[in-house]
Amino acid sequence: MFDSIRVGGKDKPSILVLGHFKGEGLDKHSAARDGQGEAAKALTRGEATGDLGAIAESHPGTGFARIVVVGLGEKKSLDLAGLRSVGAALARRLSAVKGGVVLIDLDGPFKARRFKPAEAGEALGEGFGLGAWIDDGFRGSATKKPSRPGVTLCAGDRQVQGGLERGLALAEGANLTRRLSNTPPNIATPAWIAEECRAIAKKAGLKMRVWKGEELEKERFTGLINVGKASENAPCMIRLEYTPAKSKKDARPLVLVGKTMTYDSGGLSLKINNGMKGMKRDKDGGCAVIGAMHLIGTVIKPDRPVVALLACAENSISDEAYRPDDIITYRNGVTVEVTNTDAEGRLVLADALCWACEKENPEAIIDAATLTGGVVVALGKVYAGMFCENDRLRRAVEAASGATGERVWRLPMHAEYRDMMKSPIADILNSNPSREAHPVQGAAFLSYFVNGDTPWCHLDIAGVHAVEGPSGLFAAGPTGWGARLMARVAQGM
Repeated sequence: MFDSIRVGGKDKPSILVLGHFKGEGLDKHSAARDGQGEAAKALTRGEATGDLGAIAESHPGTGFARIVVVGLGEKKSLDLAGLRSVGAALARRLSAVKGGVVLIDLDGPFKARRFKPAEAGEALGEGFGLGAWIDDGFRGSATKKPSRPGVTLCAGDRQVQGGLERGLALAEGANLTRRLSNTPPNIATPAWIAEECRAIAKKAGLKMRVWKGEELEKERFTGLINVGKASENAPCMIRLEYTPAKSKKDARPLVLVGKTMTYDSGGLSLKINNGMKGMKRDKDGGCAVIGAMHLIGTVIKPDRPVVALLACAENSISDEAYRPDDIITYRNGVTVEVTNTDAEGRLVLADALCWACEKENPEAIIDAATLTGGVVVALGKVYAGMFCENDRLRRAVEAASGATGERVWRLPMHAEYRDMMKSPIADILNSNPSREAHPVQGAAFLSYFVNGDTPWCHLDIAGVHAVEGPSGLFAAGPTGWGARLMARVAQGM
């Protein structure tokens, strides 16, 4: 939408943004800004409904070239999530009018709702950045590329302006996730993901390590080896590490684990009809972890160490492909009977979870994965499925969810579900033919690779990682779900 988004500067604003609540006129502070009464006139127009994000405009001709009055919804209902929606609405409108230098003055409404200025500015900036995202990097010579304006955002209150800057930076982490998600599988191979991580690690001050080829054999990453061996694009395990400048002497890391399937054909259990379309997004759990690590290294900078493990492979078809009926033995000794090669994500995640528990001495583990269609049936596209039996970690994830607006819903995790995954000839099977408790099956499988005393949260993001059409903050495509949430957990645990 924009060639660039900046905050602050010395240029004189040409656009003024004010706000009003539904059923109300301008508050005293905003009315004082409206020297010629042009904003008040705009509120007499039909489009000035006061609904959240509804916009009415005026063109005074002196002072400001344009006044934008944005609806804030019902006064009693406006919250930080609503401010993100307002930010996204402003981004779309300001893009349409070719940007410029914009003075946003919502200080009156912020005061009426008793928002902390920095937090309100942050939510507004986050929404603006998320709403402004566009990815047209793959347009070619048959498409005329539009010229994109720049926009500069200013606020009279320094705390609000600082919040705008931080919010835009947080949105950048989610938008990085969205860019990676959108990259097609002929480009976004496991090796390409590793190179992207290398560039991000350099920018964010992270350490990086990659296991591939014989190194996977040496470390017994058998899930990655088996799932990835049919593809000419070899699998790898990527480790990123954030180390704070100062931390407690014996601080243990938060470990983030991401399913990073760069493409999923289903393997020999081939997906049917048009089921493969969109499977470039089967890497979105890993993309979210990458976005989170970018934010952790550049914006959040928590006082605790954080480690990311990305299990990266392509599930393809060849005479080397793993098969239903194969049995895989993991580094923790658990044997798995393969019943469905299209339940591959849990097989590669198992490697990362084993490593995390054995080698990282984690304070807690969070994994993110587009794991099951069942979670979409259960929760639709409103909530991610959360499986977490540790009260402290669950509260941290729920608090982060409340702060970012990325909603989670707790689903059950009991011994009976683990029993569903038992195999008649191995320890467990990777997919029970019964569709009962389908989203829980994936979590139950993963639980066999996490030490019982390690706090662990599994996030099944299959319903929330992308939208098919414009929805709230997001244009059609990936949402970057989880990058901001996981970074907030690192900040708040």
